[in-house]
Order: sequence, then structure tokens, then C-alpha cells
Amino acid sequence: MLKKFIARVIERATAKKAHPRKAKVLTAAEHGIDRAKLSRGALGTVEGLHKAGYEAYVVGGAVRDLLLGGVPKDFDVATNATPEQVHATFRRSRMIGRRFRIVHVMFGQETVEVSTFRTADLSDAPTDEHGRVLRDNTFGSLADDATRRDFTINSLYYDPEAQTVIDHHGGVADLKKKVLRIIGDPATRYREDPVRMLRVTRFAARLGFAIDPKTRAPIRELADLLTNVPASRLFDEMMKLLLSGHAVACIRQLRDEQLHHGLLPLLDVILEQPLGEKFVMLALARTDERIGMGKGVSPGFLFAALLWHEALAKWNELKARGEHATPALFEAMGLVIDAQREKLAIQHRIAADMREIWSLQPRLDRRGRNAAKLLEHPRFRAAYDFLLLRAQSGELDTEVADWWTTFIDAMPEARLEMMAPKPGGDGAPRKRRRRRRPAAEGDATPPAS
Repeated sequence: MLKKFIARVIERATAKKAHPRKAKVLTAAEHGIDRAKLSRGALGTVEGLHKAGYEAYVVGGAVRDLLLGGVPKDFDVATNATPEQVHATFRRSRMIGRRFRIVHVMFGQETVEVSTFRTADLSDAPTDEHGRVLRDNTFGSLADDATRRDFTINSLYYDPEAQTVIDHHGGVADLKKKVLRIIGDPATRYREDPVRMLRVTRFAARLGFAIDPKTRAPIRELADLLTNVPASRLFDEMMKLLLSGHAVACIRQLRDEQLHHGLLPLLDVILEQPLGEKFVMLALARTDERIGMGKGVSPGFLFAALLWHEALAKWNELKARGEHATPALFEAMGLVIDAQREKLAIQHRIAADMREIWSLQPRLDRRGRNAAKLLEHPRFRAAYDFLLLRAQSGELDTEVADWWTTFIDAMPEARLEMMAPKPGGDGAPRKRRRRRRPAAEGDATPPAS
């Protein structure tokens, strides 16, 4: 009881310190936000709440990106209306969440996330033994909500009707200085939600900002708190990190902050191996490039690349014990994916894509008379791109990748010639078959005697 009382006193004192005496209000001439960059859904949500008599602002990352001159991908709105009142205001809306109740408001294909101002006093919020907030649906004022935001650059509120920006914690100044600073006591804020440590690395890498020394100081000491975060939340955060368009920089930042250990097996071991690191960084660089060009990215392909060397090591280990290649591969895939699911809640659909991409690699390595059938496989293109990565990283002979590149573009007659068995080469005819076993990866068919 005494410990809880002391914790509440400290938390309330921290909250008071985090409140500035007066928020700074910037006019349109001062902040320079182009209102035309706001989506129809964001404008419609704010307007609808204003007409219903509530306060409402575009908030967080959207305001940050607008101030930096970018165009936000999505928009969040904060209001003093309760989730039930927001839901009643918009016909096309739904309430979601238990830990934090919010409302999704739909405008055509766009979804705007609406949250109610949260209180700055968490003394009565249920927490686990490490201080992580388990549920937070106690509401407060705009100033309270600004204090509850994680970083100063995300604690900015834009009123599109008055065209003003409300800045409670010096976020605009930090944007100009390119500094990432947490609001309040860093250790307390990380204990409330350990995922904030991952968000620090993602924002610093994505924006190219320096991390404030006080914000960085407790991270290594508190990194183990991430093991208490639900696997589904870690998966969501890792997806944001890997699909940010700055995945290479994010992974490097994770390593700099010592947050990679235990999060993904490959980050513990593979990145310390030259061949593994080259393969992973090539995969992430390709992902960043595709996102930068506005192209889609397959999460299944991305996780297949991230965990490939883990699966490869397990496969070689099983084969060394005497297991046949094909069953050993499927067993290795299962072991790696199951182990990973204990920390990240990888969806079944993504896991299925990973298995198909991996299982096609030995078949692509062998080429031969079944090559034409492989072209019809629904995951062939992904498996082929994966093969190219393996060749680029030096794991696989480039001859195999070149063969498939030529085969894909070849005319039917040329494909038949390429698939025909050649004396002394892969796919050559054999007079007799002494044993029945699947060929191991890289095995060549023995020449006829």
C-alpha cells in the first residue's frame, strides 16, 4: 500500500511538471499548414463534432507531418466527446478496443480514428507489476490529453476551422531542432507502455531526428519490459517499423539502442553473421525501395526473408542428424515459425506465405524438367524474387538465378530445350535408380553410367 501511495504521489508530481503554464497557439501565418492537404474524412470528422457541440482537433503524427511539409497517410482526431457520443454523432462508425476505447469513423474508403481526451492522472488506472497500464478509459481535458501523448512532436493539435495549432509541450520547437523528446519522466512513460521504446527508434530513424539524451537514457535498462507486451501489439509495432519505408534505418537504430535482443531471433544472431546481415539488409532495402515507389509489399515475403537464415540453420541441423531433406525442411519451418509466434503474433496467412516461399527454394535450386510447372505456382513470383535475394547476398550461385531469369523470358521452344536432360548435367537420364530419397538442396543428378 505504501509503495502504491508513493508511486501515485510521484506520478502526480510528474504530470504537473509536464504541464506548461500556457499552451502556445500558432496562427496559419506562423505554422504554414496547407489546409488543402487534409483528407475529406479528417475535415468531415472535425466538422461533424463541432456541429454537435464538441471540441475536436486533428492530432498527433498528421499534424507533425503537415508541419514538416509532408502529406499524412492517415489522420487521427481528438475530442472531448466520449466514445459513445462520437459513435452517436456518425452513422458510419464503430467503437473498438478494450485497453483504450476509440471510435473508427468511416468516410468512403477512409477511416479516421477518433479518441477522447485522456486524463493525465493515472493513479487509479490498473497496471501490471512492472507499471504497464492495462486499461485507460478515464477522460480529461485537452491539456491532460497533451500530457498523455508520448513525444512532444506528437502532442500537437490542429483546428482546421480556426486554422490554429495548439502546442502544449514545445513540439514545434523540437521539430525545428529535429529532436525527439518524450513528455514527462522517460522511465515512468516507458513503464506505462514499453512499446514507446520501439516508437522512439522508429520515429528517430524515419525522421532522421536525434533522440534527446534524457529520453534515451533509460532505454537499455528497461528493454526487458518488452517481454511483457502482448505478442499482438509487438507484431503491430514491428509491422509499422518494417513497412515505414525506412526499415534499414530502423533496424540499425534498434541495434544502437540494444532493443533487438529477444525481439526477433534473426536480430540476435543473423545480423552478427556477415552473410545473414547482407541478406536481411538487401531484403529490407528492397522493401524500402518498393514503398518509396508506392508499390505494395507482401508481409509474408518480408518475414520469410527476416527468418530465412534461422530456418536454414535449423534445416541443415536436421539434415546433419540424418533426416531426409524435404521432411527436414518442413520440420524446420514449423519450429522456427512456432518459436517466433511466442514473441510476435504472426498471422496464419503470413505464416502460410512464408512456408510456401521457403518450400519452393529447393525446387527452384534443382530446375530441371518440372520448371514449367513451377511457373504456374501461385507463389512462384515471390519465390523467384526470394531466390534473387539469395543470389545477390552470395548465399546461392548466381547461375541458378540467371537460369530462371532466362527461363521466364524464354519462348516455349527455348524452355523445352532448357528443361531437356543434358549428359553429365542436372536432369540427365539414369539407367537405374538404386535408392528412393528426395534430392538434398544443391544435389546434382549423377550422370548415366
